Amino acid sequence: MTEARPTPRRAATEARILDAALDVFSAHGFRGATLDGIADAAGMSKPNLLYYFTTKEDMHGALLGGLMGTWLEPLEALNAAGDPIEELRAYIRRKLEMARHYPRESRLFANEIIQGAPRIEAMLSGRLHDLVAEKAQVIRCWVADHRLAPVDPVHLLFAIWATTQHYADFDVQVSAVLGADDATRFDTAQATLEALFLDGLRPRE
Repeated sequence: MTEARPTPRRAATEARILDAALDVFSAHGFRGATLDGIADAAGMSKPNLLYYFTTKEDMHGALLGGLMGTWLEPLEALNAAGDPIEELRAYIRRKLEMARHYPRESRLFANEIIQGAPRIEAMLSGRLHDLVAEKAQVIRCWVADHRLAPVDPVHLLFAIWATTQHYADFDVQVSAVLGADDATRFDTAQATLEALFLDGLRPRE
């Protein structure tokens, strides 16, 4: 027997609650978030909130579950048949776009990792591990074919993650240095990261 689909009104309310929960979790982490704080952010009473989600674990799990597919898409799109430099350029751009458009989701993920990933450890050691292994082998083949300079593929991916996600996870620091109204930060970051990574990865004569 399949579960009944939620009504449009219920679905809209749940989406509003999850959006508020994303604000709270990304700012305070799972441990610092409270049901009262999420209810306030959603503009509803705590009893009304509990009608839709009985625990903060339910909300946090729903957010992480919806996030993981989106989070892995940029790496999944790395194409073994493409030009290595252009594929890595596109990957850097996709990761920066994630930082630009999904900063709260990035901080939600970062907070979960900092706390030891108790709710996503299985995904990290399963789906993420396998995807990284697959794409690392692609990069190894590019190196073996002299289409890229020698590089450790896993640490290359770590470096791309660290530099691109920085613009979401450390946005307060970035804004303090550049100014909150700097509209060019992502374009400048893209050009800088492409120069750093791609110039160093071009095959050497």
